[in-house]
Amino acid sequence: MTNLEMRSLGKTDIQVTPIGLGVMDFSGGGGWIGPGFPRISQEQKTAIVKAALDGGINWFDTAELYGAGMSERSLSTALKTLRIPDDEVVIGTKWFPLLRTARNIPRTIQDRIKYLDGYSIDLYMVHQPISFSSPESEMDAMADLVEAGKIRSVGVSNFNPERMRRAHRALAKRGLPLAVNQVHYSLLHREIETDGTLETAKELGVTIVAYSPLAWGILSGKYHKNPDLLQGKRFFYRRRIQRYLESSTPLIATLDGIAKKHNVTLAQVALNWLVHFSGETVVAIPGAKKAHQSAESAGALHFKLSQDEMEQIDELSRTFR
Repeated sequence: MTNLEMRSLGKTDIQVTPIGLGVMDFSGGGGWIGPGFPRISQEQKTAIVKAALDGGINWFDTAELYGAGMSERSLSTALKTLRIPDDEVVIGTKWFPLLRTARNIPRTIQDRIKYLDGYSIDLYMVHQPISFSSPESEMDAMADLVEAGKIRSVGVSNFNPERMRRAHRALAKRGLPLAVNQVHYSLLHREIETDGTLETAKELGVTIVAYSPLAWGILSGKYHKNPDLLQGKRFFYRRRIQRYLESSTPLIATLDGIAKKHNVTLAQVALNWLVHFSGETVVAIPGAKKAHQSAESAGALHFKLSQDEMEQIDELSRTFR
């Protein structure tokens, strides 16, 4: 795969494709959130990872929370099975701060290293702004890990503009950039454009990593075409999706028309818009439960919407800002 666009994570030298693969769906069977995910066989997980790599994706997002190591271990097993060298992929994982202080960060890093089993932690993030410690203390602990050679770069997740600035300042004192802020962002969830998060990221040179970029599958158009698919969803997700179906119908119709013009899918159009509308600031990590889904996400790397198409999509989705 040649001539794919690559971007730096913030002001680091880490280069990634605009679309990566989130492997939260590899959590099934592990930890306290594991029961909320289907059990996917390791063979299927390996196929999902292979499809992403074959499509040009070079990076993967996981976390301690995702099955208490289950997702990390499944990812590393897949990469080993496929004989992918460490230096050919980028991996981001996260420290879960609930009921913890920053002192826990160096205590648990060995677990992340163990589960990733020979694959480097290129990006280590604070998963939520909910620890007992300040952002400054968390960033100092993270900077210590960089200096010790245990991680390559530092990020945060779900931080508001103020906390992002505090994290950025704390790392700057240690001579390090804040690489990313991973947040909820899609055509149906555009609040970061109006609450200062996106603007602050641009100002500081921080990359926005968009999770749930397909809005729980709504932006694939599958629920509009076949509402009966909702019957198989858990109540929480079913209610959430139903809330958006009617209001997103005009947007889905437009995405469908643009998709047909490019001979791609609705999901690919939605992802392409997300990683190009704000220049190079935003990258995305769609998940996958099946190999064809990761292949589809990778396919969004291989075309680009016109400026007119992006503006048309923007106009129709502004109600979700």
